[in-house]
Amino acid sequence: MEQAFVYVIPFMGIIGLIVMAIKSAWVTKQAAGDENMAELAGHIAKGAMAFLKAEWKILGYFVVIAAIILGWSGTLVETSSPVIAISFIIGALLSAFAGYMGMNIATKANVRTTQAAKTSLKEALNVSFIGGSVMGLGVAGLAVLGMGSLFIVFYNIFVISTGGDVNGAAMETALEVLAGFSLGAESIALFARVGGGIYTKAADVGADLVGKVEAGIPEDDVRNPATIADNVGDNVGDVAGMGADLFGSYVATILASMVLGREIVSADNFGGIAPVLLPLVIAGLGLMFSIVGTFFVKIANETDSVQAALNKGNWISILLTVAASYPLIMYMLPDGDLILSRGGSIVFTKMGVFGAVVIGLIVGALMSMITEYYTSMGKRPVNSIIKQSSTGHATNIIGGLSVGMESTVAPILVLAAGIYTSFLAAGLYGVAIAAAGMMATTAMQLAIDAFGPIADNAGGIAEMSGLPKEVRERTDILDAVGNTTAAAGKGFAIASAALTALALFAAYVGIAGISSIDIYKADVLAGLFVGAMIPFIFSSLAIAAVGRAAMDMVNEVRRQFREIPGIMEYKAKPEYEKCVEISTKASLREMVAPGAIALLTPIIVGFAFGPEVLGGTLAGITVSGVLMGIFQNNAGGAWDNAKKSFEKGVMIDGVMQYKGSDAHKASVTGDTVGDPFKDTSGPSMNILIKLTSIVALVIAPHISEGDGHGQAKVEKEIIKEIQFEQAKEIVSIEELRVD
Repeated sequence: MEQAFVYVIPFMGIIGLIVMAIKSAWVTKQAAGDENMAELAGHIAKGAMAFLKAEWKILGYFVVIAAIILGWSGTLVETSSPVIAISFIIGALLSAFAGYMGMNIATKANVRTTQAAKTSLKEALNVSFIGGSVMGLGVAGLAVLGMGSLFIVFYNIFVISTGGDVNGAAMETALEVLAGFSLGAESIALFARVGGGIYTKAADVGADLVGKVEAGIPEDDVRNPATIADNVGDNVGDVAGMGADLFGSYVATILASMVLGREIVSADNFGGIAPVLLPLVIAGLGLMFSIVGTFFVKIANETDSVQAALNKGNWISILLTVAASYPLIMYMLPDGDLILSRGGSIVFTKMGVFGAVVIGLIVGALMSMITEYYTSMGKRPVNSIIKQSSTGHATNIIGGLSVGMESTVAPILVLAAGIYTSFLAAGLYGVAIAAAGMMATTAMQLAIDAFGPIADNAGGIAEMSGLPKEVRERTDILDAVGNTTAAAGKGFAIASAALTALALFAAYVGIAGISSIDIYKADVLAGLFVGAMIPFIFSSLAIAAVGRAAMDMVNEVRRQFREIPGIMEYKAKPEYEKCVEISTKASLREMVAPGAIALLTPIIVGFAFGPEVLGGTLAGITVSGVLMGIFQNNAGGAWDNAKKSFEKGVMIDGVMQYKGSDAHKASVTGDTVGDPFKDTSGPSMNILIKLTSIVALVIAPHISEGDGHGQAKVEKEIIKEIQFEQAKEIVSIEELRVD
């Protein structure tokens, strides 16, 4: 019974994908509007697919070259295998497919949401959220199915090849190979997120600065040459990029927990591997309860809160996952104490493991709530930016920067408390399992996140189609909530990145054969400073890339307004494809440098200066990256909703200010500055943090002190055997007490 239980994991992934297919079919069956709406949606879908194909072509070369190197490196150390190359390719393919799935449904759901908005806000929310849930369930389903299946296959292969060594070399090699799967997923995620972010923000800035500010027309006006590129960008950046991003994050979190689970001596009924399997099962349960939560996201009438409906579905998923985790942990883990093998002194119980799961879910919920506060319309932070917009562009920028910096305080305190309490609950395994608990409801989190870009596209189609005002008002309500949920989702991802990075860091230390990271050593301290610098240069490159691409876009839009007579009078059509081409070429060109920094930094530092200096570098990247990510995401989200507040009308010093006012123009400038913050560099921070840690984990056996397979490893295995016997004695004593 217990041995067969492992097959439940991929089965839960399959269920998630089946429900995804059902929801996808439902969205496709909805009315797609009139011929004009369908034509506009077709342009968006065509542009998005053209970008994705061009990106895949470039990434295909990278995947082949990287796989060859990984396969060769897998022959150099005892605990690795050339099979890591296959695992890497599968991870890369599934990550790319996750992004494609999300983009495919988003380009169908957008026009159908517009059509539904003709009827009611309720129907528009229904279509856009179900479209988002297709992406959420698809990403989580692929991750659970992929990780579960690969673990079963590779583990059984290595058990046979090692002569039945079920919890020794077989497990170590299987997890090393799974690290290749995570590396493939995160690598594609980084390029997809950065490339898509550059694409969408270059188009968005061009549409805003020339269309809104100079020409005085809406950014989604059919006369705006950049409007199709802008709507394409919502799909390639905020949907395809985000799908690959969350897939990679989900996989990395599960991997970190599994690697640390390997270090626990557990006299269980699963051959001692229950702590390794537990994160996978929790992920599967979270997927099941996310499916349940999606059915509770609905409103009854126009005045109901969309945000409250989304929160209800989210909380139901979280609470059900907590409730189910308790009996699961009680069933899988053994009675008595679990002893962490490294060092031999840390003892914790399965109640501590359950406590760590609860802590992770609480941290995730609090991070989302704090982010919602700092980026929501009507709250103090956004209102402060609105007020400062009345005195000009500069004060708007100052206000947004201030809000972004202030917004780091509460999340960091929550994160620090989460790390400390989860460690007290179950050691470093507790920190990892807290991250797994936080990411368990990723399907629901991503569904909430993905509905925003769909609503944004729906509003663009409504504007370009000249539909009645109430249609755009309904899509704007969804879009404004989407801005907040997107910011909350990014805060959630950053929090998970911090916990996961710490878990990966602990795994790296063990594999690299070092006992600590001593910052009293000059070279380690130097590595710490270099690591802290990496998120800054990464952000600089990403933001500068947006700036350069945006300049090209602005010049092209100005040229078309100048050289094509009749655009403003609706007598001539803009050359939309020119703007799409600019964004596509710029994003593919500019994504290489940031991606290279993330991949090459740990390799160069590790091989040149050794594992301890690399450890210092990873610590610097993690701390600096978390702060940069929170700051940029929240500042950008607050700027965006400050601008949207003017479009509804706001009261400043007793005077109502509307769209087109000087204060509104100042808010557009702030939103333009915040765009690359919240959609390019900010959300890339969590991938940067995890990817550098995973690269370090993969190369750890190659830079390990003493090759990681000498006396230190022998001593470690002896300690493990002694403690395994101690654990069995504890279980026996507990059984005697019961008798």
